[in-house]
Amino acid sequence: MPKRLRLTRRFPVALTNDAYRALCRLAEDAGLSTDEALVFLFENFGSVVHKENLAVRLKLFQAELSDRKA
Repeated sequence: MPKRLRLTRRFPVALTNDAYRALCRLAEDAGLSTDEALVFLFENFGSVVHKENLAVRLKLFQAELSDRKA
């Protein structure tokens, strides 16, 4: 029997416009709400990301972060 989706944790999230559009596009394509799409991504994180690509993209993001905050 599948687990019931219980949203028991809430936290404030700030997204860039690009990130929000990507989340909305994922949710719409999958027929989910944005909350459900986030739950899916985080519950299946290990299988939806390529670990080597993640490390490279994370380093690029961290290098740009100070400029993006300004």
